[in-house]
Amino acid sequence: MKKHLRLAALLATTILVLSSCSTQKQVRLVLLPDIQTYSRLYPDILRSQTQWAVEHADSIDFVLQQGDMTDHNIDKEWAVAASTLNMMDDKVPYAFVMGNHDLGKNSNKRDSQLFNNYFPYAKYSKMKNFGGAFEEGKMDNVWYTFKAAGIKWLILCLEFGPRNNVLDWAGEVVKKHPHHKVIINTHAYMYSDDTRMGEGDRWLPQKYGLGKDTGENAVNNGEQMWDKLVSKYPNILFVFSGHVLNGGVGTLVSTGEQGNKVYQMLANFQDGVKGTNRGQTGFLRIVDIDVKKKQVKVDTYSPYLKEYKTDAKNRFSFEGVNFK
Repeated sequence: MKKHLRLAALLATTILVLSSCSTQKQVRLVLLPDIQTYSRLYPDILRSQTQWAVEHADSIDFVLQQGDMTDHNIDKEWAVAASTLNMMDDKVPYAFVMGNHDLGKNSNKRDSQLFNNYFPYAKYSKMKNFGGAFEEGKMDNVWYTFKAAGIKWLILCLEFGPRNNVLDWAGEVVKKHPHHKVIINTHAYMYSDDTRMGEGDRWLPQKYGLGKDTGENAVNNGEQMWDKLVSKYPNILFVFSGHVLNGGVGTLVSTGEQGNKVYQMLANFQDGVKGTNRGQTGFLRIVDIDVKKKQVKVDTYSPYLKEYKTDAKNRFSFEGVNFK
């Protein structure tokens, strides 16, 4: 009888320890910035990224892709992007957005037909973490939820140059989830000078064909997204984006209307960014969130080269982050 009691006590202690470890574990997000160079020219590099994510699935809570999945919005490139990201199906949760290169011809209109053909709503709306969409049947603007480190998280995936009515919808989603920490994943938001995209910057959504729309369909740049959405809600914590060339990276911490800090990051390693070679050969971002230490660590790593970028713009941390 005593032996059975000891075994029961040992089992209970083991369960308690395992449960405690699960609650206290870090949150890990992996960011896949603009993959257009790989979809067009170097599919082996893209496969190295998603294969690495699969191999490290136990430590990754979500993979987020920041748009420009293709370079020319053609079937050949979409097939590469879809087949490679699909390697993560049922292995690690992932989400994605469209970039300007994924819309119409030369971004002259908001035509997402090919995007939705290769990343169909019928498939992704059935995924475990899927929450909803701006337009049922289309993956252009969607949201997901997950729980990690004892915190409820919400991911908003927003189109290139989000329209006014999309920002209104996104605000309603955030308001309905006041106890979730919100991550916004979008294509064009930050600029390479550590500011949000605004007047005078290159590659503004307003400069593309779809930027001519007005009213509820009018597009928004980073500064407008901040004013209309990001700054308004105390539970918005992160904004991740790509799109901008120049140096391809940017970081900004801003204070929202209710005193909360918002951590905003640009990363882009495609051809065209200064110093690139073969899309800088497969670098991605690893965002490690330690709730207990109130810390967010960011690393930039290439599974293809098996090496890190160690400069201050690509390896850094935020301290004193409020997760309450």
